[in-house]
Amino acid sequence: MTQPLLIAHHDGVDWVTLNRPDSLNALDPSLIDALNTYFEGLQRNRSTRVVVLKGAGASFCAGLDLKHAMKRRAGQQEPPGVTESLDSQRRIADIVMLMRRCPQPIIALIQGAAAGGGFALALAADIRIATKSARMNCAFIKLGLGGCDIGTSYFLPRLVGVSVASELILTGRFIGAERALAVGLVSEVVEDGRLDAAAEPYVDAMMTASPVGLRLSKECLNMSVDAGSIEAVIAIEDRNQVLCSRSEEFSEGIRAFLEKRKPVYIRR
Repeated sequence: MTQPLLIAHHDGVDWVTLNRPDSLNALDPSLIDALNTYFEGLQRNRSTRVVVLKGAGASFCAGLDLKHAMKRRAGQQEPPGVTESLDSQRRIADIVMLMRRCPQPIIALIQGAAAGGGFALALAADIRIATKSARMNCAFIKLGLGGCDIGTSYFLPRLVGVSVASELILTGRFIGAERALAVGLVSEVVEDGRLDAAAEPYVDAMMTASPVGLRLSKECLNMSVDAGSIEAVIAIEDRNQVLCSRSEEFSEGIRAFLEKRKPVYIRR
């Protein structure tokens, strides 16, 4: 049986591939479980410092596997109850929560469709790079559901502002790569087939950072987005800088800077 999620680790970087290309990497129970297990395991993982998330084949992720869901529902004598439905809903939402809580920065590489739940995965990443073929949307409103799902109403306004977020959530219309770049939804647009190469400079820059500094930076960004005041943000930043300045990594970073070389950090 084909693994729904492929994980290749190279020198501190996990290259994670959604591996259901025949279904446009749609989220079925096996892929949902695999993503939850993987991101949950990153919390105390010190060997993985950066995560690159991508999809096999022509698309990043087409969202929930509706064919599988409808087939499963057709085999049930009664529709699922509220508790069962909420459990299923939360199982998917848990993925984006774990993505934000894990200390490793996540780079999402988006080609083709990133729809519904696939769009939510891309939004939960720290950095997004898209090909010219990329098309993203909040598909939920087109399926008889509310337009806000899997964290999209949290992430989108913070990334693109309330007006554009309202447009995408309330209409379900697609946003293409060039407009996504213009509104700050993605960091870069590249030719098809160039995603892995485009990710390398971002990965290299992050791998040059101290491991503890990189982890604390993601944590600080997450907390600052929802902080109630500048005083709260400064307190977090001060705490992190003091922690980093007392580590061996800080000494190595200073030496490397003065000696004009890349730092060599002890993995921890």
